[in-house]
Amino acid sequence: MSATRDGDARLGTDTFRPGSDAPFLIGIAILGGSYAVIIVAMIAADFAYVDSESMLAALRSPEIQYSIVLSLLSCTLSTLFSLWVAVPLGYLTSRFDFPGKRFLDAVLDIPIVLPPLVIGISLLALFNFAPFAWTSEWVVFEIPGVILAQFMVACAFATRAMRISFDQIPKRYEKVALTLGCNRGKAFWLVVMPQARRGILAAGTLAWARSLGEFGPILVFAGSTRMRTEVLPTSVYLEMQAGNLKGMIAISLIMIVAAAAVLVTSRLFGMKRMEP
Repeated sequence: MSATRDGDARLGTDTFRPGSDAPFLIGIAILGGSYAVIIVAMIAADFAYVDSESMLAALRSPEIQYSIVLSLLSCTLSTLFSLWVAVPLGYLTSRFDFPGKRFLDAVLDIPIVLPPLVIGISLLALFNFAPFAWTSEWVVFEIPGVILAQFMVACAFATRAMRISFDQIPKRYEKVALTLGCNRGKAFWLVVMPQARRGILAAGTLAWARSLGEFGPILVFAGSTRMRTEVLPTSVYLEMQAGNLKGMIAISLIMIVAAAAVLVTSRLFGMKRMEP
C-alpha cells in the first residue's frame, strides 16, 4: 500500500506540473530571437545597399588595400601581445590571493569600462612624460601607435577571458602534479596550459575581433593618415568625412566578413582540438 502511494506521488510530481512551459519558452525565444534578427537584418541591409561596383571599387583602392593589410597585421600583433600578458595575468588572479588583488582587478577593468576615446587621450598624455616621451617620435601617430592602442583595450578583454578559463580548471590537477614532484612552473606548463587551450583560443579570438573594431584610441593616438596609420575603422571614418555612404558600407562589409571568418575558423579549430 505504501509503495503504491509513493508511486502515485512520484507520478503526480513528474506528470502534473502547475501551468505550462510554453509561455516561458516562447517569451525567451522572442526576446533572444528579436536581437538576433536585428543583427542579421542590419548585415542584410548592408549587403542590399552596396552594389558590386562599389564593393569592387573599395577593394581596388590602394588606400583601402593598405588599410586591410595594416589592420590584419596590427590586429594579429596586438592579439599576440595581449595573450602574452593575459595568460600569466589571468593565471595570477585566478590561482592566488594576495594583498591588493581587488585593486588589481579594478585596474584591469578600467580599459573595459572607459570610453575608448579616453584611452587614446590618456596614451597621448603618457607619452609626454619620460621615459615614454623618448620614444614618442616612433610611436605617436605611427604604426606602433596603432598596435599599442589596440593592445591597451584588447588585453583587458583577453585577461578577463583567461581568468574565467583558469577558474574553470580544477586546482586538484595541479596539486597532484605538485605531489608527484613538479614545481609550480612545470605544473603550469604540463597540466594547466593543455586544459586552457580552448580558453586561450577564445581569448585570442576576442582580442583579435576587439582590435579589428577599435577606433577611438587609434584616431586620437595614431591618427588616420592615408597610407600611413589608416586601418579599416578609420577608413570608414574618412569615407564618412567625404560623404561616401556606399564606400563606408563597403568597408564595413569587409570588416564584417573578416570578423566572421575569424570567428568561424576559431570555432571549427576549437571543436577539432577537443575531439579525442
